[in-house]
Amino acid sequence: MTALLQHPGYDEESLKGVAEKLPCREVQAEMLLSLMGQPHQYSYPSILIYGHRASGKSHVMHVLMKELELPHATVSCVECVSIALLFEQVLLSFFGCDAASLLPRSPSLSDFVRVYRQQCSQSPAKQTRYIVMEKAELLRDTDASLLSALLRLQELVGDNVTVILLSEIAWDKFRPNTGCFEPLLLHFPDYSKSELQQILSQNVHPSYSAGFYSAYINILLGVFYSVCRDLRELQHLAALNFSKFCEPLAEGKVKETDTHKLWKHIEPHLKKAMQTVYLREVSSLQWEQMQQMEEKEAGALRGLSAHTHVELPYYSKFLLIAAYLASYNPARTDKRFFLKHHGKIRKTNFLKKNEKTSNHLLGPKPFPLDRLLAIFYSVVDSRVTPTASIFSQISSLVTLQLLAQVSHDDQLDAPKYKCAVSLDFICAISRTVNFDIVKYLYDFL
Repeated sequence: MTALLQHPGYDEESLKGVAEKLPCREVQAEMLLSLMGQPHQYSYPSILIYGHRASGKSHVMHVLMKELELPHATVSCVECVSIALLFEQVLLSFFGCDAASLLPRSPSLSDFVRVYRQQCSQSPAKQTRYIVMEKAELLRDTDASLLSALLRLQELVGDNVTVILLSEIAWDKFRPNTGCFEPLLLHFPDYSKSELQQILSQNVHPSYSAGFYSAYINILLGVFYSVCRDLRELQHLAALNFSKFCEPLAEGKVKETDTHKLWKHIEPHLKKAMQTVYLREVSSLQWEQMQQMEEKEAGALRGLSAHTHVELPYYSKFLLIAAYLASYNPARTDKRFFLKHHGKIRKTNFLKKNEKTSNHLLGPKPFPLDRLLAIFYSVVDSRVTPTASIFSQISSLVTLQLLAQVSHDDQLDAPKYKCAVSLDFICAISRTVNFDIVKYLYDFL
């Protein structure tokens, strides 16, 4: 149920419209209105609103300014790459194009204050003017005096103007070392799981009931809430995966109330989407096309065991591929497979009697760590720096029993491993990264 905002300076109808557009942010909106005061009274010179990304800071300010029809200038510190653009945006919003044209080509802070005072004497404020600075933490990278001046702009220009700073960092990390006027602080906490459920459930698809869509959002949050609490990213994920969730319903296989069957259908799809949270590497249409292509290719993998469908990070897959090649290829063939200018070497020229038998029949052979890494850096399709993350992924493969360590634990200088997966398994892993492993296996030359 929407909470009712109350403030003596505004009519109830406007406040009701504000409350309806700010679900789960009524408390912060009411606190902000109390800090701003009544429209015709002088407001506090500066207010800092801080909170994590997608916590509703910009949305609350936009709704308040628009619904209550307050005179304001919204300035993005990302778009205003220079102080001149910032000054022009403020004068343009309050006084029009003529006022902005009075600024010199490279205006200073004193030029801005002078022009503002001139325009203010001609058209004094009938109610408080608001300057909303989005991404205000970027002001730390500008002239040191700019932030201090904005915090006490009301005093400098002699006008009823309030500067509202929106930032993702707290004031303790924002305050200039030289000292400045202290703004009022208002914190926007992160949305809780129940609040995210309430907000996301408002975007009901017109073809389905509200209860059905709410059940879908509950499933979505059950998967993604532990790794992502960004409202905008969750809205993107909800829109991206809803069509997949509705597939069994559209085909008539289940009913809207069969939540368990719908969950079983969407679970692998959501787990796959977890790999691209925040990345936005592809559009929604491209993502759906990729899923359709993968479903067509899945027929070739259905004969494999359930162990084949293990989920691995991107580089862990290449590490496992490199381990398989090191286990089943003789060491002397590495030059042939992984060097560009290896010369013409025929297989019969370096065959020994004990190599005439297939290596896959003899089983995997141990290999040292440096050989594994050398093959890994040759087969991976991008430049990778040797970091602790790569070595930790090798340990993870050992823990998953995909690799077996054959050397003693105290042998730190040259540990040895063996690959413990089958040919079918490694072929399935190779297909997920578009790597043709058969071309690099000595037994298949």
